[in-house]
Amino acid sequence: MKLRNLLMGAAAALMFGQALAQPQPLDEVAVLVNDGVILKSEIDDRMTSVKRGALQSGQQLPSDSALRTQVIDRLIAESLQLQMAERMGLVISDIQLDQTLENMAREQNLTLETLREEIESDGTNYAAYRESVRREITIGQVQRIQVQRRIQISPQEINTLVDLINEQGLQDAEFHVGHILIDFAGDETAARERADKVLEMLNDGADFGQTALAASSGPKALEGGDWGFMNINEMPTLFAEVIKDAKKGDIIGPVKSGAGFHVITIFDTRGQEVQELAEVNSRHILLKPSPILSEDMAQTLLEEFMTEVKAGDADFAELARQHSDDPGSAARGGDLGWADPNMYVPAFRDTLNRLDVGEYSEPFRSSHGWHVVQLVDRRVTDATDQANTDRAYQLLFRRKFGEQVNAWQEEMRAGAYIEVLERGGRGSRS
Repeated sequence: MKLRNLLMGAAAALMFGQALAQPQPLDEVAVLVNDGVILKSEIDDRMTSVKRGALQSGQQLPSDSALRTQVIDRLIAESLQLQMAERMGLVISDIQLDQTLENMAREQNLTLETLREEIESDGTNYAAYRESVRREITIGQVQRIQVQRRIQISPQEINTLVDLINEQGLQDAEFHVGHILIDFAGDETAARERADKVLEMLNDGADFGQTALAASSGPKALEGGDWGFMNINEMPTLFAEVIKDAKKGDIIGPVKSGAGFHVITIFDTRGQEVQELAEVNSRHILLKPSPILSEDMAQTLLEEFMTEVKAGDADFAELARQHSDDPGSAARGGDLGWADPNMYVPAFRDTLNRLDVGEYSEPFRSSHGWHVVQLVDRRVTDATDQANTDRAYQLLFRRKFGEQVNAWQEEMRAGAYIEVLERGGRGSRS
């Protein structure tokens, strides 16, 4: 209550002084949140922003009273999270903010200046917009730091969801199956030897159809072992069991059954979602600004490094070992190995995506510090299995993250001093 009394006293003194002079509009404190405040103007500005967005998207809004309650609740939650960021010493620098805004502009095929013009053309103050972005970045980082450690995802949960994803995909997929049957003919050992020989020939490039005509005892031998396209539910059980995880071009076998030994191939698939992953191989040098190493010094030092490297006077890998602040890659001469570029922070990812193979970047700033990076190579790999595992993890993580964010925010709110001084909030609480 001490803060409230001080605020009220200051407001009264200011109003008294203005009463003696010319009356001026005075902003009002609408909500007390611990040692912070939410002003009436903040609520009004957010109300205006929400209404403008709803008008542009054609969205229906609740009554002003209900909307104001929602806005106040959102501002309280944001205030608590920003206070947490301040206690953690989490600060988004102007350089980080500018980098984010440049990435936002680039994603819309705009320059930063064009983005600014578009924002101001809507009547929005650009400086206020920059601070709103800084606020969002700060809140996002606080949430990741505080909530991520509360989330537990077991391998069993991932495997169960991967199985469901795979089953759904198999229901829509069709496989063009080739089949060769080597029957026992009274001698299982000899049959196995013939089957192994058939498999060896096929792996060496023998034509499957001709091999089936010559060696198969199966029902489709005269058709070159070709069973055509079949859904997983339409094919013989033996086929369904062995090709569940198969891909185009796979040769499977020999598989033993009561009839003999089977060799199966997948000529083609359709309706099956295949994920191709574009990976990059890169290496970098990272310098982290500190009280000793300023932002400008870090950038200048990297520029000097690259001048030496391009002139042949220094080795990039050796510079990384000596100077990089990324201990994991520094020991390997800055080598980051093969990776999906989307695993990197946006500034690093976007820089890699713009480079040609072998090209070095100019020094650039990311949330980690100042980098120079070289794109060593690119490749495309079949990542269907890994993609499904990643998809399952992300689905589980997003679901649990949302749950835990809400729980964490409620815990913060329950432990905070909050007093709503105007009508329309959730009520006074301390």
